[in-house]
Amino acid sequence: MTTAVAAPFRFFALEVVRTRRLGPSLVRVTFAGPDLHAFRSDGRDQSLSLFLPHPGQSEPVVPLHLGDGWWQGWRELPDDVRAVMRSYTLRDLRADAEGHTTEIDVDFVLHGVAPGPGGAVAAGPASRWAARAAAGDRVLLLGPAVADNRAIRFRPPEGTDLVLLWADETAVPAATAVLGSLPAGTRARVWLEVPHAGDIQDPVTAADAEITWFVRGAGGEGSPMALDGIRAAELPAAGRPYAWIAGEAGCVKQVRRLLVGERGVDRRDVTFVGYWRRGSTEEQLREQGYS
Repeated sequence: MTTAVAAPFRFFALEVVRTRRLGPSLVRVTFAGPDLHAFRSDGRDQSLSLFLPHPGQSEPVVPLHLGDGWWQGWRELPDDVRAVMRSYTLRDLRADAEGHTTEIDVDFVLHGVAPGPGGAVAAGPASRWAARAAAGDRVLLLGPAVADNRAIRFRPPEGTDLVLLWADETAVPAATAVLGSLPAGTRARVWLEVPHAGDIQDPVTAADAEITWFVRGAGGEGSPMALDGIRAAELPAAGRPYAWIAGEAGCVKQVRRLLVGERGVDRRDVTFVGYWRRGSTEEQLREQGYS
C-alpha cells in the first residue's frame, strides 16, 4: 500500500500548544502553526496522518525535500530515525474571523499508559508520545486543504432517517465529532465502549440522540459489549437507517454482521472502519488494507 501527497491533501508543520487529560485513557492535544491557515475540513470523522518524532529527536524526520518521492524515502530510513506515522481523527478546529484555521484538536488513546485493565495493550510510540506531549513539541500532519475530501467517511445517504453509531475508545473522538455535526432533529442511537468509567464523556450534539456507554473493565476484550443492546434496540420497521461502525477490526466485523444480518440494515448503508486490530501494528494494518 502506498501513500501519495495529492490534492486535496498537504503537509502541515505544527507545534503542541496545550494538552488536556479527558480521562484515564484519553488525552486531547491542541496543535497550532502558521501552516494551518490552509487547513480545511468539514469535520465529522475526518482522518489525519500524524508524523511524530522518536525520543531524543526535536522534530519528526520525513524527507519532504524529495517531493513526490517522500514516501519511498521515508520508508527507506532506519526504523529508529524515520518519523512514527499514525492515523488519527480531527476532533475539532477553531478558525479566525476570516475562516482560516488557527488550532486543531486531536484526541489520543493512551494504550498501555492508562492504569488498570485498559492498559492491557502494550503502549505504542504514539501513546508514549502523547502521554508526555508538551507545549512546543513539533509534529508533521498530512491533512486536507479542501473541506469535503475523501478522508471523511461518515456520509449518510439521502433519505437517512436514523443514524446508528458504534465505537470503541479509539473511535470515540470520531463518534463524538460526528454527533456534534448532526443537525437538530436527527434521530441517532449510539453505543460507545471505553476501558474506564472515567473515560465517559458528555458529547455536545443538537441531534435527538440516545447514547449508551459501556465500560469494559477486566476481561471485556474480544467481543463488543453493545451486541445485546443493538440486538434489542427498537428500530423503526420502515425508513432508512445509516450505520457508522469504527474501532477494533474484529469487533467492527461483529457489529456489522449483526446490523446487516439480524437488524436488516442495508449493507450499502453501513460504513465500517477497522481503526486497529488486536495484536497488529498500524504498519501491519496498512499492509492488510485496514487503515
